[in-house]
Amino acid sequence: MTRIVLVRHGETEWNRVERFRGSADIPLNENGLRQAELLARRLLAAWKPAAVYSSPLSRAVKTAEAIALPLKLQVKIHPGLSDINYGEWQGLTPEEVQGRWPELFECWQTIPDNLHFPGGEAMVERQKIGVAAVKEIAAAHPGQTVVCVGHTVINRLIILGLLDLGFSYFWRLRQDNCALNVLECYDGLFVAVTLNETGHLLKY
Repeated sequence: MTRIVLVRHGETEWNRVERFRGSADIPLNENGLRQAELLARRLLAAWKPAAVYSSPLSRAVKTAEAIALPLKLQVKIHPGLSDINYGEWQGLTPEEVQGRWPELFECWQTIPDNLHFPGGEAMVERQKIGVAAVKEIAAAHPGQTVVCVGHTVINRLIILGLLDLGFSYFWRLRQDNCALNVLECYDGLFVAVTLNETGHLLKY
């Protein structure tokens, strides 16, 4: 059995005041750095991961480094864990997007399987990339525990893809800052053990 611990990065200012982030490289804020420390303690109390992978975006890398440092591991950057490119939506608030693209925003808020962000990516394409990344990582670490640090959208897409669930479940999966998800892989079949665990963040 191979264990994938899929986590989301800590808080940024664009999480605190909601803006579309995606591939914009927004750093962790002070609260996000503290969340990453607490996540690392929780994770390392339960497992000794063989590797820590991260999206190339700095908010994910900093979260991954908090986990990797006590293990004396180097964070492995994997572009397949990066968040979706929102294109022209990036940096805008939900209210601003709704005002400019009301029909697309309605699609985003319901079942976004056919959504292609203006000037950005399609949801289905980013899902293929994310699922392929995690399957590749799992295949490279048979019988081991591996941490993958991603983002809210890509994590949801990965989980749905690995569990063969449709996009109608997209908004029914929460991915809070520094949440962890545990997925076990048995001969290529992924099983969800934990989703959106955040109890470790109650310690501060």
